[in-house]
Amino acid sequence: MSEEKTFDLIIIGSGPGGYVAAIRGAQLGLKTAIIEKDENLGGTCLNVGCIPSKALLHSTEMYHFAGHGAEAHGIDLTNLSISIEKLMAKKSKTVDQLRGGVQHLMKANKIKVFSGLGMLAGDRKVRIKEKNDETMLTGKHIIVATGSTSIELPFLEFDGKTVVSSDQAIAFDKIPERLAVVGAGAIGLELGSVWARLGSQVDVIEFLPAIAPSFDKDVSKMAERLFKKQGLNFHLKTKVTGLKKSKGKSILTAEKDGKEIEFEADKVLVAVGRKPYTDRLGLDVVGIETDDKGRIPVDIHFKTSADGVYAIGDVIPGPMLAHKAEEEGVACVERIAGQAGHVNYKVIPNVIYTEPEIASVGQTEAMLKEAGIDFKSGKFNLAGNGRAIATDATDGFVKVTACRKTDKILGVQVIAKSGSELIASAVTHMEYGGSAEDLGRTIHAHPTLSEAMKEAALAVDGNAIHST
Repeated sequence: MSEEKTFDLIIIGSGPGGYVAAIRGAQLGLKTAIIEKDENLGGTCLNVGCIPSKALLHSTEMYHFAGHGAEAHGIDLTNLSISIEKLMAKKSKTVDQLRGGVQHLMKANKIKVFSGLGMLAGDRKVRIKEKNDETMLTGKHIIVATGSTSIELPFLEFDGKTVVSSDQAIAFDKIPERLAVVGAGAIGLELGSVWARLGSQVDVIEFLPAIAPSFDKDVSKMAERLFKKQGLNFHLKTKVTGLKKSKGKSILTAEKDGKEIEFEADKVLVAVGRKPYTDRLGLDVVGIETDDKGRIPVDIHFKTSADGVYAIGDVIPGPMLAHKAEEEGVACVERIAGQAGHVNYKVIPNVIYTEPEIASVGQTEAMLKEAGIDFKSGKFNLAGNGRAIATDATDGFVKVTACRKTDKILGVQVIAKSGSELIASAVTHMEYGGSAEDLGRTIHAHPTLSEAMKEAALAVDGNAIHST
């Protein structure tokens, strides 16, 4: 079957970048279509990434509190148990609710949804293949928003059973006795935390000398110490080499200091990063060449080398973050509509949703030193915060770094309960070029964890009130 339809805007991919771009396009009066190859809208983030992992993190945090912290509050919980079936059902309910929300938004904004594999066909056309059917769309503007997929190691190929990606690690039907996690970044730490709380022996193997390596060293060091207390075993400066079978058991092999070490594992989660998803997209048909990392080059308006074709999100350079993709989707569509869409890449927050959470925005101290920028820093420990003491959240700190000459905030690092929420105030001040003094003199409600941000900003010039 062949069918042709014409739209002002066609978006390939319905993840956070794609569906947000579609909504903004519809708001601006563009006749909009969105194409999704998978069964559900929402992309990796909603279906097998951000949302289900956060649901599992929340559920297992409550379980961990019930088993390790409730008694100190006078809460008697005897015969504590966990049902993996119900745990996964709760996660699925959360995902289903949000799937329904995205579908409703498409309908409410009169966005035409097409199911199937969308491929660039040239001359501003997109071919959609679904089973034996084919639909041809024509669009004045086409946005590629196909996201990313887990990186597979050549010596650890995914089999979906023993060697898994995060897609499978959020859906185990039973608690693995031994879980080996390759990579100590966001995905490895988050899902490692989930299964450690449920009783798995978790070994995290990291090639680099620190966990959460994109954060400041003091943040990584504290995170390692805290997560060890939670049951995660870290093996740093260790290179994974392969997987073998021995007496019916799976053995992950690795090297450290020239010596081979082994990890018995029921499951091996490979969490070494993600790569752009551009397979079967028809880039060659329109003459688009990817860079050495498989990303699509774009200009400041998100235009590719092909006329009328744009790209956003994980398929273009920059951090692979859902909120980055959303902002790019809005900015790209606004540019198409003749408005001044813009993304400030200097203030994109980065978060690891462990407990405590790790969050940052702006430049790290290492980056500032490398750039030769003279800076000053202020730190405030949560142990001095009243709300933290009252809610058993004293692990962690907030650090604010500012230009020594101008006092402009250059970076903020947080390791704290609800760190993902705390970082927002720093992003706000940095968006308008605010100073540490601006942040320090902003009134924060008392008692709140957010006061730690205020105190850290005051500490930049040695003026913190609640620390010595």
